[in-house]
Amino acid sequence: MSVYQTEEEQVEAIKKWWKENGTSVVAGLVIGLGAVFGWQGWNSYQERIGREASVSFSQLMNAFQNNDLDAASNQAELLRGEYASTSYAVMAAMAQARVKLEQGDSTAARSQLEWAMQNSPNTSLEQLIQLNLARVLLSDGDLDGAAKLADISDGGFAGEYAELRGDIALAKQDRAAAHDAYSQALTLNVANPDQVQMKLDDLAIATN
Repeated sequence: MSVYQTEEEQVEAIKKWWKENGTSVVAGLVIGLGAVFGWQGWNSYQERIGREASVSFSQLMNAFQNNDLDAASNQAELLRGEYASTSYAVMAAMAQARVKLEQGDSTAARSQLEWAMQNSPNTSLEQLIQLNLARVLLSDGDLDGAAKLADISDGGFAGEYAELRGDIALAKQDRAAAHDAYSQALTLNVANPDQVQMKLDDLAIATN
């Protein structure tokens, strides 16, 4: 099982969140700086940080597209270090988690995703991070840990969570629960309905 499913799905998930929330994404720095710099100075500072973080995040995405994992990792570390209070840093941590998974280091991947969850500025983005963390736990064989994180039935990723619950149930050899969860995922407009239908078909074949 692919932890992040396909690269296209991961990119689409981030685009989905960005479309819904991107207009509200600003520097998000500590409260009180406005009083120090003054409102006008604060706005200028905020805009500059946002522009710099945006450029750095674009470079991170380019590194991914070029399959340059070292450059992507370095850029993600820069974002988390220099722009830790921005939404870009949270998404960089998600990207860093993927790099660590590609390198076979699931422990580091979990650490990145846990940090991203703790620092997520938005419920929708937090759900996406939690979904990926649960997939990592499932891949590592921590079925109970994955199940605790998979108990979400609403929001923009409800279908993906239902599919995940099906994967967990299947790993526990509970085919009936897996069937119900996959069926629910289809009714919730999961992003990859063909893949979920294949899982349902495989269950039907296995029980015949």
